[in-house]
Amino acid sequence: MSHIFISPHPDDAALSCGGLIAHLRELGQNVIIISVFSGHGDLARMSTYQRQALGFGGKGIWPSTESFDRGSVAADVDVPGETEHELAPWQAERGRLAATQQEADASAKEFWQRASWYRKADISGGGGLPHAKDVDAVGGQGTTTPGAIAVAAAAGDAMAQRKMEDERYALFSEAAVIFLDLPDAVFRGYEGDEQLLGRVRDGDVAPVALLAQEIARLEPQQVYFPLGIGSHVDHQLARKVGAALLAEPRKWEMPGPDWASRISFYEDFPYAWWSEFNAQGGLPAEYSAELPSDVALTPEIVDTSAVIETKIQGISLYESQTPHLFGSVEKMADAVRGHGARVALDAGRSGSAERYWSAVRR
Repeated sequence: MSHIFISPHPDDAALSCGGLIAHLRELGQNVIIISVFSGHGDLARMSTYQRQALGFGGKGIWPSTESFDRGSVAADVDVPGETEHELAPWQAERGRLAATQQEADASAKEFWQRASWYRKADISGGGGLPHAKDVDAVGGQGTTTPGAIAVAAAAGDAMAQRKMEDERYALFSEAAVIFLDLPDAVFRGYEGDEQLLGRVRDGDVAPVALLAQEIARLEPQQVYFPLGIGSHVDHQLARKVGAALLAEPRKWEMPGPDWASRISFYEDFPYAWWSEFNAQGGLPAEYSAELPSDVALTPEIVDTSAVIETKIQGISLYESQTPHLFGSVEKMADAVRGHGARVALDAGRSGSAERYWSAVRR
């Protein structure tokens, strides 16, 4: 049995539920993060808005000078058809290159062996990509596709960078992560914050069947969906999946679970912090309008006072997002502490807290 967190994008589970995740792992519970909209469109044609919306800045990684331009220097790889005597001084013949690669692989495996995942140390410069940073200098511990995702991130693939950060968080929190790789909203035609934080377009259908299949096969004890505070269209679509599961009749042939006892909705951070979301007067109707008439949402408070710094440390692993969302790690930490204190105060408590809205059958 597992606790499943539905994360619309890489980082949403850590941002909104990092305290509860830390508690569950301390109790020895299994935690699985399903990252839904972790895919991309045509990265070569990514617009300025798309790059900014994904939290990834310009493509420049190395200084734009001749001395740092890897594309201006022949890679340290064997050139088919050339003999050792015909190679330039900085190139390697096949035997020396193979020996160096073997040694690099062994060193990388030893370094990452504590992570259960291992990625190859590519000494060939990532396939000769121009301006590519050395693969092992990119923050992406434990990527499950050796070399491929890391090389893409070095070339400027923003979504690959975010996925690697999700993997780092999974390693840090001792959780598992599943990527569904559906395209992010900015790759589905949404342009500008007005559209991204607005109404879901007709024809942009929630991935109910796919997500329900993934959830069911994992036999969860509890599933946590975003409430959709802030109205990001991807968060709204994820919430719709939770509402659709609650509307399903119980399947007696297995028998299937009564989802009303297993589904909760979390308050989306930092949107809840920015909007000063206050639920003292009850949950606004817009967040429960899609639920079946016989289902209600009741608040549950999780005390995160003892794990607030762990939550902050986990969020800081999302290096591409922290400056984009908060400006700095220090400002992020202040926001996390401030929001946690405000949620606790709303519930008449001290310290820090996260609030979840659990589905109950009337």
